[in-house]
Amino acid sequence: MNKKMSGKETIVIGLMLFALFFGAGNMIFPPALGQQAGEHVWSAISGFLITGVGLPFLGILAIALTGSDVQTLGEKVHPKFGITFAIVLYLTIGPLFGIPRTGTVAYEIGITPFLPSSFNNSWVSLLVYTILFFGITFWLALNPSKLIDRIGKILTPALILILILLSGKALLTPMGGLEAPTGDYLEGAFFKGFLEGYLTMDTLSALVFGIVIISAVKERGIVTRKEITKVSLKAGIIAAIGLIFVYISLSYIGATSVSSLGYSENGGVILSGAASTLFGSLGNVVLGLAITFACLTTSVGLVSACGNYLSKVFPTISYQKVILIITIFSTCIANFGLSQLISFSVPLLVTIYPLAIVLILLSFIDIAFGIKSIVYIISLSATVIFSIVDGLNAANLNLSVMNDWLSYIPLFNIGMGWLVPAILGAIIGYIISNFQTEK
Repeated sequence: MNKKMSGKETIVIGLMLFALFFGAGNMIFPPALGQQAGEHVWSAISGFLITGVGLPFLGILAIALTGSDVQTLGEKVHPKFGITFAIVLYLTIGPLFGIPRTGTVAYEIGITPFLPSSFNNSWVSLLVYTILFFGITFWLALNPSKLIDRIGKILTPALILILILLSGKALLTPMGGLEAPTGDYLEGAFFKGFLEGYLTMDTLSALVFGIVIISAVKERGIVTRKEITKVSLKAGIIAAIGLIFVYISLSYIGATSVSSLGYSENGGVILSGAASTLFGSLGNVVLGLAITFACLTTSVGLVSACGNYLSKVFPTISYQKVILIITIFSTCIANFGLSQLISFSVPLLVTIYPLAIVLILLSFIDIAFGIKSIVYIISLSATVIFSIVDGLNAANLNLSVMNDWLSYIPLFNIGMGWLVPAILGAIIGYIISNFQTEK
C-alpha cells in the first residue's frame, strides 16, 4: 500500500537535497560574482539564479516525472549518446572537477586562514590536507547512508544558521559600498551571471541527485509516480529557497567587500577574508568547520553517485575499486589548486551545460505533449555544434575567423550562441516528425 510522506519527512528530504547541492561552487562563485559585478550585482545574480537554482530545480523534476536517470533521458536522442553523455557528465561533476573542487574549497576556506604566511603558497600543506580529506571521503563513501541520513537533520540546519549570522552581520555592518562593475559585468551583467551559474555544476548534478532523491522517497514507502513527483516538487522548492538565500547573501558579501579586502583571485579568499573582518578569528573557525562539512558531504555524495554508476557501466570493476580510483584521482587533480581548477573546468562546462539544459527542457515538452526522437536529435545536434565553439572560445583558442562568421547568430558574442539554433532545431525536428509514422 502506498504511504504518504509527513511534512517533517519532506522537510528532511528537502534539506538533504539542499545539502547535496550546497558544496564547493555554491560558496565560492557568488562572492566572486559580487566583487566583479559591483553596482550591477542584482542584475548579475538574477542571471546566476536561473542556471544556479531554476535549471537544477527543473532537472530534479524531469527525473522525478520520467522516473529515469540521465542515461535514459539521453537515449531519447540515441543509445550511444545516452551512455556517452552520462559518462562525460559523471566524470565532469566527479573526478575531473566537481569532487576535487570540494577538497580545494575546504582547504582554501577552512585551513589557509590559520596557516603561517610561509605556508600559504606551500604545495605540501595542500597535499597533506587533500590526502586526509579524500581519505575520509573514501571511508564514508563505502557506506554513505548513515552520513546522508544525518545531513538534513543536523549539518544542513547548522550550516544555514552560520550563513544567516554571516550575511546578517554583513547587512547590519557592511564592509563597504558597491563598487563600479568590472570586465564583462560592465555591460550584459545578466548574461554574464547566467554563464557564471554553469560553474556551480548544479544542473548537471541535478540529473544525478534526482535519482538519489527518488530512492530516498521510495525507501520511506512512497511508490506511486504521482506521490514521488509531489514529494520531489516540495523537496525541490525547499532546496531552491535555501540556495536562493545563500546566493543572494554571498553575492552581497562579495559586492561590499572590495574596500576592505580588495579584489581577490577566487571566492574562497573573499569568504574567509569576510568572515575574519566581520567576526574576527572566531568567524574563520566557525565558517571553516561549516564549509568543511558541506564540502565533505558533497564529496561523499558525488563519489558514491559516480561509483554506483560507473561500477554498473563497467561491471568487472567493483564499487569499492571504482571509488578508490576516483578518490585517488581526485586527490591528484585537487593539488593543481582552486584557481587553476576553475580555469580548467570552464571550457568543458561551457560545452556540456547547454546540452543538459536543452535535454531537460525537451523532456518537459515530451512529458506535456509527446515528441518524437527526431526533435531531440536535431535540436541537440544544433546545440552541440555551437556549444563546442563556445567551449573552444572559453579555452582562449584562436577562432577569430570562425567567430567573425558566426557573429551574426543572436547571443553568440556573449557565449550563448547555442540558444537560437537549439530552438530552431526543435521546431524543424517537430515539422519533420509530422511526416513520420512512428515515434
